[in-house]
Amino acid sequence: MKKSKLHVETSFDFDLLGLVAPLKDYKLAWLINQSLGINLKKTADYQMEFLRQPDLIISQFILEKEHGFVQLLRNKSYPVGGHSRYLVPELRSMDYFLVCQDFTFEVDLNTYIDGLSGVNGIQSIVKIDINKLKSKENLLTY
Repeated sequence: MKKSKLHVETSFDFDLLGLVAPLKDYKLAWLINQSLGINLKKTADYQMEFLRQPDLIISQFILEKEHGFVQLLRNKSYPVGGHSRYLVPELRSMDYFLVCQDFTFEVDLNTYIDGLSGVNGIQSIVKIDINKLKSKENLLTY
């Protein structure tokens, strides 16, 4: 019998900011909402299941827009079986990721960076090139 392979190409049509902020997720979401004038809301935790590794459970906050979204993801997962894992293991120094997808170009990333750079508690903000990440598929949470 002939076997067929399914090739899936994913598009990474969003911008990514890495945040170093040793804060609780709800506190950071509140600070982001205050400084940028947006309304991130807590949603169900994002969960990835693996065959030979512990599950990955990530806290997430999201603002859904008409043609896109803004999403705050915690990099370090909740401990499962005594082990914590990372959403993007090659960027362990990042505490959170701000994923911005906007097809109407309402969201200006430079405005977000400027607005967040003055927030007490956020130590560093970095624009990340998604194409250089090895585990970029983990960021596809929608």
